[in-house]
Amino acid sequence: MIKDKNKPVAIWPGLKEGVPKPIMPYSPAVKVGDWLFIAGQLASDFKTGVPNDLIPENGDPSHALQLQSEFVLRNMKQTVQAAGFNMKKDTVRIWEWFVSDRPDQDDYLNKQYTHQADLDAYKKSYIDYFDAKNPIRSTAGIKELMWVNTKVELEVMCYMSSSDEDKIFLHSDSSDSGAIKKDEWVFVSNQTPIDENGDAPISFEEQLETVIEKTASLLEQAGSSLDGAVKAEVFISDPGDFELMDAIWKKHFPNPPARFVLPRSGMNHSNTKVEISMIALIDEAQSKRTVIETNQAPKPLGHEPQAIKVDHLLFFSTQMAFDSSGQMAEGMLRNPAAPWYGRPAQLQMRYMMKNINAIAEAAGTSVENIVRRACFHNDLQWFAESIEEWASYFPSDKPASTTIGLNDSMILEGANTLLDLIAYIPNEGK
Repeated sequence: MIKDKNKPVAIWPGLKEGVPKPIMPYSPAVKVGDWLFIAGQLASDFKTGVPNDLIPENGDPSHALQLQSEFVLRNMKQTVQAAGFNMKKDTVRIWEWFVSDRPDQDDYLNKQYTHQADLDAYKKSYIDYFDAKNPIRSTAGIKELMWVNTKVELEVMCYMSSSDEDKIFLHSDSSDSGAIKKDEWVFVSNQTPIDENGDAPISFEEQLETVIEKTASLLEQAGSSLDGAVKAEVFISDPGDFELMDAIWKKHFPNPPARFVLPRSGMNHSNTKVEISMIALIDEAQSKRTVIETNQAPKPLGHEPQAIKVDHLLFFSTQMAFDSSGQMAEGMLRNPAAPWYGRPAQLQMRYMMKNINAIAEAAGTSVENIVRRACFHNDLQWFAESIEEWASYFPSDKPASTTIGLNDSMILEGANTLLDLIAYIPNEGK
């Protein structure tokens, strides 16, 4: 029997490390060989909500954000250390979710898409834990988090390089953070259409072309290319731009990466309509990307494979309760004539998990080997029945997980849940 050194290990730092124990069904972190996936962390003791010492006496929201950020980053560092990693050195990706009531309806009418969260208050804590140019970052404004009055949720991905030759690449105009190269991997931060003067093209098409051009430039500097892309995350301010985005995508990615598309309420710049982050392999990588396809699951929503396999990791594309026609699958919604009957969140999760398992099996794994989950609801009212169904697929350790409430925004009308997943693939012959 071949011993699999990459077999996932759930990390549970104890109370003595100062990290509150989650009450919901997920692992605080999952280690997979050289990779570490940390569940979303927020400023809650998981008992009373936000601890009293994180609530400013004067009620200053910026100070509250700074205090909460410090609490989250401190706990995250303890969790990363418990897994044998170094947060400052090994973190390659951080997702930053900020609660904000902006943009509101008037903002959208005026084509202003920024979340307006006070990132300066957050950065006062951030700089104590990370370097200015490392790790790559994705920042978004969202509607709500799982615990009342929490203002920020953070999730990180770590990769422990086999060498000390990590390289950081930046654009000459420094309007965006850049990319990190570790071994054969390249991690590109969210690229925006903003130029060095703080301006962006007006049309969505021009913005997306600019963002792809920036991404390609960073990949080229790192010895990679768009052809080496393994997983892309696309953030769009308006779900209605999906079809145009997909048409442009086809021109640049004849052999597309796995892709996750998130319609979101808050961008980082007022006029920004699209941002992209990416994980890729260098052109000379020994590891190879393998496209995973099966007719036992619906065709992807757009120009993307169902998943991409690289070594012992499987990167999924967007998971929603759609069928092969790109529409909501039958039976996923309540009957308008009986609006109080049915559990649509449970049904949508059950449907997705059936498809996810079919894709996983085509790659040589199963749903039980999912290691990282980001779950987005158009409203957190759907969380309880959704997580109940989700947890039933994991008899032992659960994946690291992050749950976010969006601003009633999904690509498909009627969808209440959106999943972004990474799974582990056991060694062949084990």
